Amino acid sequence: MLDNKFTQYKLCEEIIQALSMLHYIEPTPIQEKVIPLALEGKDIIAKSKTGSGKTAAFAIPICESIVWEENLPQALVLEPTRELAYQVKDEIFNVGRMKRVKVPVVFGGFPFDKQALTLKQKSHIVVGTPGRVLDHCETGTLKCSNVKYVIIDEADLMLDMGFLDDVKRILSYLPENITIMLFSATMGEALYALTDEFMNSPVEVKLEDGTETVDSIEQLGCFVTEEDKYELFLRMLYKNNPTNAMIFCGTREMVEVLYYKLKKEKVWCGMLHGLIDQKQRIHTIDDFRTGGFRYLIATDVAARGVDFDDITHVINYDLPMSKETYVHRIGRTGRNGKSGKAISFIREEEKKMLSLIEKFTGTPIEIVTPPSEEEVREFLYKEKFNEAQQKKQERKKKKGDVFQKDIMKLTISGGRKSKLRTCEVVGTISGIEGVNGKEDIGVIDIRDSITYVEILNGKGNLVLNELPKRTMKGKCRKVSISN
Repeated sequence: MLDNKFTQYKLCEEIIQALSMLHYIEPTPIQEKVIPLALEGKDIIAKSKTGSGKTAAFAIPICESIVWEENLPQALVLEPTRELAYQVKDEIFNVGRMKRVKVPVVFGGFPFDKQALTLKQKSHIVVGTPGRVLDHCETGTLKCSNVKYVIIDEADLMLDMGFLDDVKRILSYLPENITIMLFSATMGEALYALTDEFMNSPVEVKLEDGTETVDSIEQLGCFVTEEDKYELFLRMLYKNNPTNAMIFCGTREMVEVLYYKLKKEKVWCGMLHGLIDQKQRIHTIDDFRTGGFRYLIATDVAARGVDFDDITHVINYDLPMSKETYVHRIGRTGRNGKSGKAISFIREEEKKMLSLIEKFTGTPIEIVTPPSEEEVREFLYKEKFNEAQQKKQERKKKKGDVFQKDIMKLTISGGRKSKLRTCEVVGTISGIEGVNGKEDIGVIDIRDSITYVEILNGKGNLVLNELPKRTMKGKCRKVSISN
């Protein structure tokens, strides 16, 4: 822990412990600039792309600031998409895990009433999409009187999706003199107008010019017609044989068409677009992140901001309609000192966009010819590709898995319908000899008929054996290990 360079920010022991377990040892450039400013309570405008470590840049100072004993939310994080909200909630929860920070997430597609009941419990940091957060503000189910930090993440995408008015209305529900941090890959007049209206002398943090691309990315392009695009795409796929790739299409329909075509070819892939069921989208993201399949076919909006490690290739099956989107797409590979490859398929009518992209990035895209059918046969590209497809990837662990060794999550029979309350759960468990209520009890989640509680510091089996012998609300409760 002494070697962890985050100690320079004088963070509490619990935060440093969690960061060390997550292997966050040295701050990234965005973290170096944002963390000390946020700890001082400064308003911040940060221009930084996905993959720069910006989530931890705001998660660390807000988790540090949390007063655990307070029940009402102390920080609010706004995300433009459900997938991003879910991802960011996990990151904040991991950073605050040893401090037992409670991080509910609220977004559309899930029952409002259940979210309202969750918000009635102790909630330290609330993460959500603007529409659903505003709904909870207006109905009073999200109480904002104790909020000290507000994070507006991926602000340019939020603007593109028409959420700016919702964000302004949410800010009107919050106390004065809060700290506001806005993160965006690009900054335009509309966003500066928002900062002028609501932020107090914000400090601007800029890490890179929006025109930059990663030097380690090899950029290739293939001229195609719409009729032969799929066949040439397949040949390039066989030849390059990516380990993990993101394949971008311009429309939801094209995502589905390409997905089902590749499935017929027995290619290990998944798809992501806005009309897919929410639970399925979250499952697809988790499955791809942990190595359940190799290729994710997606639209820009569905995948924007969702972060993946070790992407070897980005393939633009459809060239994007803006140069900024191209930069967002290819920036998903060639990270953390590794090399990457971006391959774009370009139709005749898209040559003008190709020129704009090259001018914007300052880097020419090398035009190559896809291999012929004869080359595919001669060099056994398809056979080698299929052989790689049949090899199962080793499943990657999720970031939060590092905590599981010393944490056991228990399920207790009884919940809100039994009028079970957090204080009674804590009091009963604390009465077990050898258990310290303040140090050994983690997050408690009371549902209608069951209660989940995390037991820390390797004391799960002790509580599992002893708790059923004690009464809560006048009766003994069944206790089991949660799946």
